[in-house]
Amino acid sequence: MRIAIVGYGKMGKVIEEIAIERGHEISAKISSSNKEEIRNLHGKCDVAIEFTRPESAVQNFKDMIQQSVPVVTGTTGWYKHFDEIKNLVSEHNATFFYATNFSVGVNIFFELNKRLASIMSQHPEYKVSMDETHHTQKLDAPSGTAITLAEGIIEAYSKLKAWKLDQAGEDELAIRAHRIEGVPGTHEIHYSSEIDDIEIKHTAHSRKGFALGSVLAAEFVLDQKGMLSMSDLLRSS
Repeated sequence: MRIAIVGYGKMGKVIEEIAIERGHEISAKISSSNKEEIRNLHGKCDVAIEFTRPESAVQNFKDMIQQSVPVVTGTTGWYKHFDEIKNLVSEHNATFFYATNFSVGVNIFFELNKRLASIMSQHPEYKVSMDETHHTQKLDAPSGTAITLAEGIIEAYSKLKAWKLDQAGEDELAIRAHRIEGVPGTHEIHYSSEIDDIEIKHTAHSRKGFALGSVLAAEFVLDQKGMLSMSDLLRSS
């Protein structure tokens, strides 16, 4: 399989390593120095894996979708444009795989979070909150992973209407975002009462889990169409 890497930074280099280990060819490497090449990917790759910045991701998606290049993206912070991208994918009968986190462990953590939230919502004496910590190069806060976790909690709690960064009201879930050099990603859910605390935590040790998941997604989308996510990939396993 020929893979174009769009966003050839630290994550892009790990994706390259994993892809080659799995027998794939890297047919294009696009970064800020040659970003115009994203408009000439048609016929040069079977799929593109995109990890860039929120402010450039949406245009990247449009450029690739309009060329019928299947897209796998791990960029977060672009979701206010979700309906626009979904409509474009439908219009072009394209393939678009998105994930707030490609790690299999994190996606197991998503399910654990939903299950615990369902139980804890029956115990109003516990106050729920969240902390997420990432490297200083991560621009969006809270992380896409934290937002997915928050949505899982809010779904279980009828009294919670939304999440909010830092200080939150009675009907909001507080997410505290921290940026520390060298941290790939840590997410903690806290349930606190006067008597005790209950906590669950996921800690990523490197970028390899995210990179492997993105390559697995790239392999998966070759015969797929439409908007796809990790739940589609995991169901196919």
